[in-house]
Amino acid sequence: MNKINLTTKIGTLVFKNPVTVASGTFGSKGEYAHYFPLERLGAVVTKTVTRAPRRGNQMPRIWETPSGMLNSIGLQNKGIDDFIEHKIPYFQNIKTHLIVNIAGESVDDFVYLAKRLDSVKGVSALELNISCPNVKKGLEFCARPDLAFEVVREVKQATKLPIFTKLSPEARDFLGVTEAVIKAGTNGVSLINTIRGMAVDIEKRTPQLANIFGGLSGPAIRPIALRYVYEVKQAFDIPVIAMGGISTAQDALEFLITGADLVAVGTATFVNPTAPIEVVSGIEAYLKRKKHTSVSDIRGTLKVNQEQKSNGATAG
Repeated sequence: MNKINLTTKIGTLVFKNPVTVASGTFGSKGEYAHYFPLERLGAVVTKTVTRAPRRGNQMPRIWETPSGMLNSIGLQNKGIDDFIEHKIPYFQNIKTHLIVNIAGESVDDFVYLAKRLDSVKGVSALELNISCPNVKKGLEFCARPDLAFEVVREVKQATKLPIFTKLSPEARDFLGVTEAVIKAGTNGVSLINTIRGMAVDIEKRTPQLANIFGGLSGPAIRPIALRYVYEVKQAFDIPVIAMGGISTAQDALEFLITGADLVAVGTATFVNPTAPIEVVSGIEAYLKRKKHTSVSDIRGTLKVNQEQKSNGATAG
């Protein structure tokens, strides 16, 4: 049997396979390189980069939960100047796509970052983090369709790079926000960001996190993420990077069958650093077992009849 074709194309970008990593879970540069060659990934998504350095939130800011974890890191990073000077040279030697996740407190911040990265060698695309639940104004741009539209439109005018917009299920008008960023010119959407939660120390009767709330990630949110990918793919013709509790090839395949273009492994790397590569191998093994020759043979092939669609629309 011929080699399985895992190639995935989104616009002008051709990925060697559909597996990447979720922003903020894969270190800041080469922390995972001694576990496996990063070239084996379809893409690397960076930790969020901001205009100025950020110290992040106070400790404690991580708390393990059943089937996941809460984090309230607060976008700690050394800023765009340090990223371009000290991080980019490393990634330029990695033969895979680099998607740089950026965040700002204003539209001007996003535009500034996009312009700084527009002509940097080795940057393949931007991921706009307009939905971080752990910083002030983190969810502001995802709260209303008009605000989401504005930031994407302005960034689109500031860069030639493809744009993926990362959205939160906490947006009250989620599909409205999705439609807005599509109209503004986003090349794809990243679904989903973490969901705010909290934990309590019952002995001290205090929050376990200094910031009270943190973003819940891990397998606990996978069914929620899958639902949002399904709804977006049903409503819009837009590429999707899916994330949210993907730990195994089976998890990834659920998203691919539902219609995701790329799948991002996140929290799983904290307990199994080789999880992303195991997902790549597992997808290939599944396709061989099913006698498919390409990942495109299964993408978006979920079988849902009209009665199921009607029931799903009224569930609950």
